[in-house]
Amino acid sequence: MTDQGSDTKAQAGEPGGAAGLEDHATFAHVDDGFQRLWTPHRMAYIIGEKPGDEAGAGCPFCTAPDKPDDEGLIVHRGTHCYVVMNLFPYNPGHLLICPYRHVSLYVDLTDEETVEFTRLTKAAIRALEAASGPHGFNLGMNQGAVAGAGVAAHLHQHVVPRWGGDSNFLPIVGQTKALPVLLEDTRQRVVAAWPAD
Repeated sequence: MTDQGSDTKAQAGEPGGAAGLEDHATFAHVDDGFQRLWTPHRMAYIIGEKPGDEAGAGCPFCTAPDKPDDEGLIVHRGTHCYVVMNLFPYNPGHLLICPYRHVSLYVDLTDEETVEFTRLTKAAIRALEAASGPHGFNLGMNQGAVAGAGVAAHLHQHVVPRWGGDSNFLPIVGQTKALPVLLEDTRQRVVAAWPAD
């Protein structure tokens, strides 16, 4: 190598250079034509501890209301139910309507809880319409693990905003969802757009 090459190597931080690190442009570089979307935060969901069936510390929907709104991702607190951001959203603005009480089935709600559960679902849709103008919504409850509920023991309803073209090859083929906005930024927008009672 020439002196000029050695200087370049040192400036780039390659082994033997000043920093002792490989140059980021050449480190394990293989041009295969693919772009990478790194989503390491998803590993918490994939390999993380799964919630149990008991109320209390093991249930994320029991513990969220005990935290400050920003830490618990709370959007709105009602008397019997509350609204929280989904930590692993399908789309930006994916909200969950939850009763405070630890019940697993919709039919287990009291009449008062049912009324507020429905009212908060409607308010969530209005807030999302004002905050981000989605083209449509998916609403749904997965009752029981066999139906796809990630937290089967604590009832929650999904309110997922949808836009034309929001489903493409990433979630369908790559099982990866690109989310262009941070959870807290989305939470603040929805809170600001939440309709007055």
